[in-house]
Amino acid sequence: METLIISAVVVAVLLGLSLRVIQQYERGVIFRLGRVVGGPREPGLAFIVPIVDRLVKVSMRLEAMDVPKQDIITRDNVPVRVNAVVFFRVGEAVQATVEVRNYTVVTSQKAQTTLRTVLGGADLDGLLTEREMLNKRLHEIIGEQTDPIGVVVEAVEIKDVELPEGMQRAMARQAEAERERRAKVIAAEGEFQAAEQFNAAAKILDSSESGVQLRYLQTLSEIASSNNATTILPIPLDLLRNLGKTLGRD
Repeated sequence: METLIISAVVVAVLLGLSLRVIQQYERGVIFRLGRVVGGPREPGLAFIVPIVDRLVKVSMRLEAMDVPKQDIITRDNVPVRVNAVVFFRVGEAVQATVEVRNYTVVTSQKAQTTLRTVLGGADLDGLLTEREMLNKRLHEIIGEQTDPIGVVVEAVEIKDVELPEGMQRAMARQAEAERERRAKVIAAEGEFQAAEQFNAAAKILDSSESGVQLRYLQTLSEIASSNNATTILPIPLDLLRNLGKTLGRD
């Protein structure tokens, strides 16, 4: 009886040491006496030989890694500080376990050096206005460098670009000058269009004496509706001529 109990306990202990649970978002890599045995283990129960085997679990979930701010001098010699974020996941569990000690650290270091290299070759205007193109370039280069270690880069995004204070003031003055220029251009265009309309209206009135008189009477009506104490009424010469002709006929 005691032998059966001891055997049952030993079997239970061996099963406890032999069975491992791999989560849905994980893959397992089994090392047997230091060597990888087979390919990555799928989610579920995994059986290992106690003492002989060692199971390493690798997360396959998407990770977001902040790239620390890098001091960069752009192609047009402007010092800036830029940081970014890298979205990546493990594509090959065996490679990510065997080829590097810590794939996250390696990915971070490659992202930092690539960020300095790529953005250092761009000018300031391109860095501020062509982020999509730069993000795509960073994605391609970092992805090529991490592919041999089993890491797949999903996307790279530039987060923030810090400019020197003097450059910020200069850009603010430039933006203000640009706004003033646009305002003057718009005002000039408005004056030009108004002048064209006045010129057209003057030609129409000039071709019609009755039109001039009606316009004059309308002006008198507008002046009379105001609260001015003294009103000076200019009388057009054409109106006086027409009045003289009328009195002469009478």
